[in-house]
Amino acid sequence: MQIRQIIDKIDDNQIFIPAFQREYVWKRADVKALFTSLIKRYPTGTLLTWETTNPPELKGQKKYTSAMGAVKLILDGQQRITSIYMIVKGKLPPYYTQPEIKNNVFGLHVNLETLELEYYKKQSMESNPLWVNLTDIFQGVIKGSDIRKNLKAIGLLDQLEDVVDQNYEAIRSILDREFPEQIIPVSASIKEAIDIFYIVNASGVNLTDAELALAQISGYWPEARDLFKTKLFELEQNGFVFKLDFIIYTLLGVMYSTGAEMRKLHSIENRSKIKAVWKRLDKQILDYVLNILRTYAYVDHSDEINSVFALIPLIVYTYKKPNGQLTEIEIKKAVKWFYYSQLRQRYVSQTPQKLDKDLATINNSTQPFDDLLGLIEQERSLTITESEFEGRDIRHPLFSLMRWYFKSKDAVCLTSGVSIRQNMGKKYVLEKDHIFPYAALKKNGYDTTNRFKYALAQEITNRAILSQIANRGKSDQATKVYLEEAKLRFPTSLSKQCIPEDPSLWGLSEFEKFLQERRSILSRELNDFLENITKMDTTKAEVSIADMIMEGEHEGLVFSSSLRWDTDDNCLDESLERSMLDTIAAFNDGDGGTLIIGVDIDGSILGLENDLSTLKSNDVDAYELHLKKLVNDKFGVDFLSSNIRVDFHEVSDKTICTIAVLKSIDKNL
Repeated sequence: MQIRQIIDKIDDNQIFIPAFQREYVWKRADVKALFTSLIKRYPTGTLLTWETTNPPELKGQKKYTSAMGAVKLILDGQQRITSIYMIVKGKLPPYYTQPEIKNNVFGLHVNLETLELEYYKKQSMESNPLWVNLTDIFQGVIKGSDIRKNLKAIGLLDQLEDVVDQNYEAIRSILDREFPEQIIPVSASIKEAIDIFYIVNASGVNLTDAELALAQISGYWPEARDLFKTKLFELEQNGFVFKLDFIIYTLLGVMYSTGAEMRKLHSIENRSKIKAVWKRLDKQILDYVLNILRTYAYVDHSDEINSVFALIPLIVYTYKKPNGQLTEIEIKKAVKWFYYSQLRQRYVSQTPQKLDKDLATINNSTQPFDDLLGLIEQERSLTITESEFEGRDIRHPLFSLMRWYFKSKDAVCLTSGVSIRQNMGKKYVLEKDHIFPYAALKKNGYDTTNRFKYALAQEITNRAILSQIANRGKSDQATKVYLEEAKLRFPTSLSKQCIPEDPSLWGLSEFEKFLQERRSILSRELNDFLENITKMDTTKAEVSIADMIMEGEHEGLVFSSSLRWDTDDNCLDESLERSMLDTIAAFNDGDGGTLIIGVDIDGSILGLENDLSTLKSNDVDAYELHLKKLVNDKFGVDFLSSNIRVDFHEVSDKTICTIAVLKSIDKNL
């Protein structure tokens, strides 16, 4: 089938991509290589197609109807066809939307003298008429006569006219290029077509085992891919970025306690079970586990994790708990193992096989995380030594552990004082700053001409965590001045990032002694931190607001989405205030309790924004005055002053209100 025919049939809704195909993943280098082969008439592979009147779910918005008759599906070759469509047409094919395309491959240019392909570079292309956008050639925006006119203007027409005309036509002739087809019989069922697709891809390197398994799942559960992508997008909004592979490995782990046998997910007999498993993962387990990581392990983003596959044993273990929740000691043991799985890079290689072993332990052991930690220790000592820091840069897992430990100590940016747990806008994105500026070190021999000294300059012991705006403000300020100012403004900021506080080590001449001292501090404190994670605190500690919300509603804890805003009708409803007063009365009549306003019944953080918008002064002070006036009018000033406490908290970048109500002594309101 000719390329121009393929493009026309895509536009005419005669050729489609099945939904079970993975997304477009090609990068500019891939597209450039494809068009180089097309121009030079090199082989570019075959297409696997299937013409059918009973297609599976189609990618994109178009839904199949019987009135469409037989349609052709591209089962293998969609990355190539999508790339060709985008370069030829200069737009996305109808089966994709812009958010689904991660890499911008538009704008490929060709040199009509040499047929060299490059993406646009202003310096070399702006004033050179030989460089032309391929899309403009295919769409007829630039014709041969235009190019000849431009060449004539710079005196090159006589010299280059023939070769340019020849090359221009060679590019246009790409549209007449034939793509050989391997055709699946019309009589094939969806299952048979997917099986053939699987066999074709399994013999090459195009798709992973998880992607092939997803294709099979999509065959018997067409909505699966979209449901998984919706959840992935939701998680991404909260800082955790995963691929579809991660979802498939998670399903395999939950359903079959394995990480290697992907074929177990292929059968249609899985359909009802996989739907039920996914529903619970989606609605409860995934969010719970990530909240555990954020709250107890200080993991704010997936880019802090060197292998997300370490989450799968945690997810599987949590799923197997009847209520989907862990005890405090279970959480601490799980977090300790998670830290060591990252530090000792448990899943950096042979991931499916190691998941097999670890999930078997989860399934069979009475103390699974103790035993999993033992498996890591069999391969390598758990103790962190000073020498492990030598020459290690920020890509090493030790740096992630350092960051988590600093967060556990409530560390702050050395310059701004902003907590390194909070990303307060793009200006405050965290950066890994050189304590001794590289510019100064470079002048003193710590550069790329000396590999050993360059490694010391980049070592993680020469790094502090700053907000982006602070790093820009710091510039190449001398270390001694920089650290003196940090200690003066934020007295505990250095110790909380394990930075030596001895001023005699802050001079450039003492750089290597500084590194050695920080290695000593870090190894000692990190070992203590890891060792003590599982120790239980027997003293009574105040429960954090985040923990209270995670716990969910119970007899002594009630959530209210708002004080006076009807979230269903999206309007002010002052009658809702009576509900707050009734809850206070009930707590006071009983054993006391806490009302949290700005949190939905399912624990979702809504905040007070709508409530605040109904007050004359849009701030928490006005909110507190209004709330206390309601209580005073209902119960009196004595009750207000002695029976309730009103506080405001920031959770997930939203303000919420807690009303703690004491138990009544005389029960008379």
